[in-house]
Amino acid sequence: MRKRVKKFVPTYYAKNIYEVDPIFFKAIGVETVLLDLDNTLASYKELTASDRTKEYLKKLIDLGLKVYLVSNNRGKRVREYAESANLKYIAGARKPLRSRTKKFLKNEEIDLKGVMMVGDQILTDVYFANRLGVKILLTDKLVSEDQWTTRFNRIIDRPLRRRLHRKNKLKEWHTYGSRTEES
Repeated sequence: MRKRVKKFVPTYYAKNIYEVDPIFFKAIGVETVLLDLDNTLASYKELTASDRTKEYLKKLIDLGLKVYLVSNNRGKRVREYAESANLKYIAGARKPLRSRTKKFLKNEEIDLKGVMMVGDQILTDVYFANRLGVKILLTDKLVSEDQWTTRFNRIIDRPLRRRLHRKNKLKEWHTYGSRTEES
């Protein structure tokens, strides 16, 4: 696969974040999890974290993982959601640009080697994580509706996903123990 296309290949794939056993992150050396918000954790219409989300986040944190929200959405929406989940966050992250997140992670004294991004979009989340030099877990979108700003990305996302699937580049998260891991 050409170098240009490799930027769009995720490290792992899952149908959704909630199917991923939190132990998976620890098992592959992840210390920090960056979570996209809209259509990864919740619908963009969901203003606060659900009990399901809070329980999942608690499992991650109880394992000693640092967990942050990294969203392109605006401040108020992200702030309210993050506060309801008791998480630090980056709103208006401008993914796939790296500068805001890189600065945030530096201020938090986070080593990129132990970071994994989790998100539902190839053009923003996967491309961003690969440019940042961190692992990426790509998920399907959680709910069918999208914000109008995301619909354009989905037009490009769908054929990219089909191509990745056809070329066997979507490695299921639960297969992590069956192959050698990259550091």
